[in-house]
Amino acid sequence: MSSPASLDILALGEAMVEFNQTDEGQGAHRGRMYLQGFGGDTSNFAIAAARQGARVGYLSALGVDPYGQMLRQLWDAEGVDHADVASRPDAYTAIYFVSHNAQGHHFSFFRAGSAASRMTPDTLPAQRIRDARALHLSGISLAISPSACDTCYAAIAVAREAGRLVTFDTNLRLKLWSIDRARAVMNDVIAHCDICLPSLEDVAAITGLTDPDALVDHCLRLGARVVALKMGDQGALVADAHQRHRIAPHPCRPVDATGAGDAFGGAFVHRFLQGDSLAQAGRYAAAAAALSTQGYGAVAPIPTAAQVMEAIA
Repeated sequence: MSSPASLDILALGEAMVEFNQTDEGQGAHRGRMYLQGFGGDTSNFAIAAARQGARVGYLSALGVDPYGQMLRQLWDAEGVDHADVASRPDAYTAIYFVSHNAQGHHFSFFRAGSAASRMTPDTLPAQRIRDARALHLSGISLAISPSACDTCYAAIAVAREAGRLVTFDTNLRLKLWSIDRARAVMNDVIAHCDICLPSLEDVAAITGLTDPDALVDHCLRLGARVVALKMGDQGALVADAHQRHRIAPHPCRPVDATGAGDAFGGAFVHRFLQGDSLAQAGRYAAAAAALSTQGYGAVAPIPTAAQVMEAIA
């Protein structure tokens, strides 16, 4: 895919191919049935923003394998520029499985040593970062390997030096790193971001706080300019140094919440870049996230701008 002259958002992280459980199958050789889809939090975020109308690029690495080709075909179909996604013949594209039971959805990842985890700062396309209006990354981008963490920090430095926005979704995954390292790195990155997109569970885990207002205050004190705290079926709390708004959850009939937070983030950042107020961007993002839970998988149910506007209306 050819590269546009500039982007609204350049997202950095790891994309994966998803296998999402749909039922237990039939017959004598009964086994679980899976729907093949796509995931990876920052890729989900990029697609969500693109479906709302943003010009989006992705920065990562893939294996030279069928799964990597599937992701490139996905990004082509979604209008996400992947010119800066490297192909590595010495590594593989990560995959994961999602299973469901009465306690919710559960993830099994196969990603250790993946192509994306081998990213290094010297591979960064610095000019592309300078040309984008916003750089987006997540806690998972930082956690998949030490070299990926270094790459994220280098990208943040380039973006901030160029006066670009940095947006950060905490997405805490304790299978990838310890709580102590997660706390130290996440708090440091929150201090260097413009828009923080934490979930209540994530920031509660790294702070020990539980009150939403206290959690927002924590992020603002560290240095984030805008905080959009995602609270699942309790809606969201969006704030800056001068205002805060509780966003009610948008009505929906959820079947799978995989990727809902990523849909919220992509929609919120796009609308904020378009000039929406915090409350407007929060309401729009809450509707997008709710709609994304009404189908299976992280990507397929993400709504378009037309669908979100219809739901809000």
